[in-house]
Amino acid sequence: MTERKPEGMTFESWVEHQIVQARERGDLEGLAGAGKPLPRRDREKSSYEWALEWAKREEADVAAMLPTGLALRKEREELPARVARQPTEELARAVVEAHVARVDQYYRRPVDGPWVPVGMPDVEEVVAEWRRTRPAVVPEPEVPAPAPARRRWLRRRAA
Repeated sequence: MTERKPEGMTFESWVEHQIVQARERGDLEGLAGAGKPLPRRDREKSSYEWALEWAKREEADVAAMLPTGLALRKEREELPARVARQPTEELARAVVEAHVARVDQYYRRPVDGPWVPVGMPDVEEVVAEWRRTRPAVVPEPEVPAPAPARRRWLRRRAA
């Protein structure tokens, strides 16, 4: 840690003094990128472009950066595909009801950012669509169980 700036010294002269001392100690020798020009920026990036570039570089989910209303709209677009992947009707219904609960909370709470109208899906319609796209389950024919062997009334004694 560096020492504190002495009183009466300007900030600029204090910084220059620190740089001179670091050069004398050799702290600035052999740094990565030394002698290379800084990367040129063609134009100033907006905060949105910077955030997208950061998310791609860090492999983050770009959808997580959306405002709540837009994220719910995106979720609504992906809802039929998510429901179609569910193996049972109960799970399909749970997915739709969870989405409806999030949309309901969105409408009930104050919104941070722009307010975006989000449609509320009809649970019964989505579940009916899930049912309609499922292959019909054909019940297997019942195979009669073999009749149990008849017991004889008289048993032979083991001799």
